[in-house]
Amino acid sequence: MPSAAERTRTLVQSTCSALLVVPGLDLARAEPLMPDTRSVGPEGDLFLEFPADSPAVRAATHAQGDELTAVLEITDVAPVSVPHRIRGRAWISGWLTSVPGIAEPGRMMLRLEFGEAYVDDLWGAEDIEAEDFRDASPDPLACHEAELLQHLHAAHEDQMRTLCALLGERTARAYASHRPAAVPVALDRFGLRVRFVEDKGSCFDARFEFPEPVRDVTELRRAMHTLFEAAAS
Repeated sequence: MPSAAERTRTLVQSTCSALLVVPGLDLARAEPLMPDTRSVGPEGDLFLEFPADSPAVRAATHAQGDELTAVLEITDVAPVSVPHRIRGRAWISGWLTSVPGIAEPGRMMLRLEFGEAYVDDLWGAEDIEAEDFRDASPDPLACHEAELLQHLHAAHEDQMRTLCALLGERTARAYASHRPAAVPVALDRFGLRVRFVEDKGSCFDARFEFPEPVRDVTELRRAMHTLFEAAAS
């Protein structure tokens, strides 16, 4: 399974919704502090780009030598229609400073020095150490995941339902006459998570591991072909 650090790096470097919270900053009349871009530096610090007139930029600039704490809150929502769509949340806290000269005119790059992090997702809830976050890499399928899940859901509905046959004899027997809807809810290099939804709205998740971790979309196609063949046999 992907480590907590890898899962958090994936969330940071994905298109998930993110909000920067600066304690003490009055945002009553301001827009939510949503960075336009997010990246991770070689030491594990986060680089967040904002408009130069953003309240976050003003706060970081005026703080000067004082320590300005901040928290980046990330919310991960499944890209397909499914019950309980929020797949996870992550919080990364640290110290915020401005980094002039990197962003284009009218923009400012802020650096969030990694202090601590916590992730609560489909795998569970865990703290992340700074060194683990620094050394982790985002999942190689992350930038394609939304498109791939939507494609599986729209174009392979019948094949997705057949995966119920891989859930064990007892489960397969229970759903022999009415297979529940099978919605692909998460995908990473290790496997596919499917949410089986019954008519009354109840649901459960099942995880289907690939024979070996995939490195790109080409290897993923082969792994999915193998998975569907196993379900059909």
